[in-house]
Amino acid sequence: MFHDLDKALVGQDLIQDLPYRDLCTDCGVSRTSAPKRCATACQFIQPDYPKYELSVHGRERKLENSDEVFFGAYLHMFRARLINPLPGAQWTGIISRLCEVLLEKGEVDAVITMRSDPDDRWKPSPMIVTKAEDMAECRGMKMGYAPIIQYLEQARELGYKKVAMVGIPCQVYAARALEKELGFEKLLIIGSPCSDNTTTENFHQFLGLLSPNPEDITYLEFRADYHVELRFKNGEVQEIPFLKLPLSTLPADFFPTTCKTCVDYVNSLSDITVGYMAGTGEQWIIIRNPKGQELVNLLSKELSLEPVSSAGNRLGPVKGFMKNVELAAGGLPLQRMPNFMRSIFAWVMPRFGPRGLEFAKARVEMKAIESVIHLRSIAPHKIKNMVPKATWVLLEKYEIRPSNDEIKGSREST
Repeated sequence: MFHDLDKALVGQDLIQDLPYRDLCTDCGVSRTSAPKRCATACQFIQPDYPKYELSVHGRERKLENSDEVFFGAYLHMFRARLINPLPGAQWTGIISRLCEVLLEKGEVDAVITMRSDPDDRWKPSPMIVTKAEDMAECRGMKMGYAPIIQYLEQARELGYKKVAMVGIPCQVYAARALEKELGFEKLLIIGSPCSDNTTTENFHQFLGLLSPNPEDITYLEFRADYHVELRFKNGEVQEIPFLKLPLSTLPADFFPTTCKTCVDYVNSLSDITVGYMAGTGEQWIIIRNPKGQELVNLLSKELSLEPVSSAGNRLGPVKGFMKNVELAAGGLPLQRMPNFMRSIFAWVMPRFGPRGLEFAKARVEMKAIESVIHLRSIAPHKIKNMVPKATWVLLEKYEIRPSNDEIKGSREST
């Protein structure tokens, strides 16, 4: 059973004219019955990660001598895959299968997640799912904005007491900020790391640069081996090295400012994070708290779990990335690699570049660097509220340090 609020509303009408927000991913708070809650529920206004780490995980992340400074509080992490992959799912389909099992076993009454829009397989359409078999329609990647928090509120209005939600970091932060107010008997949050989002329209433009027949692409995934994998309707599979992607032809605003300034790439407030970055060819699971452990236990007979590995050195690639971000933020042309060098490095990076946990750390540091540099360029007044201490700890090795007016509570920032 689906509840599609765009077609059949329960309790209230959708808010069509959204309040203006300077930095907004349309997580859905501004579409709820009390849109002014954005002031306290938005990660781009005045987030308080330590507060919610304490309430969700029972403690704040460790900032010294621990990988938690990169990945947030956690109990365990694994390289993972479903033993029997789900057809049509992203990677092997761990999140889809987990949601199915939650409904099959009656652990939750409903799952708030996304399926593809009936008219566009890449466009996300939030759904309230109450039957396990209906989760099959939610498999696969989507790209675009989805007001999933509005559907979380509607699930409460429909009387559901035990719910699970699948979300990206900005959605999950809002859910945690509203969790007590929503008053669910049980709220389980399954998160994924956010790989820079964009509008569905922009994503179609990107697909058109990858293939002369973008309408035939059925699957796209950025992999930890420095390749993008494409699958087509006719069964063809194409692998494109990162360095050969046509990113230089994309417009400057292809990725929204919100995604360039997100400091929670790894979805640190979810109960369990399922991604790929440290998976070295498989998926990657971060179990953050006892609820997350219970979720993994539900799939224990269906999952293959292995320790994560680490190889290579991230320092050079991260510094090179930092240089290009500085140029881009300053409006200067990027340092582009000659085409003949791209082929060489496309061969070198999967073999000698950062891999496994080192690759994941590189991506987290790159996102932290990107966030601070872009905020300094376009919204310096927001830094003191948006950038948490953990981010500054990460950036110390790259000699990016906060000035007095970038530290919350300092005299210069008041």
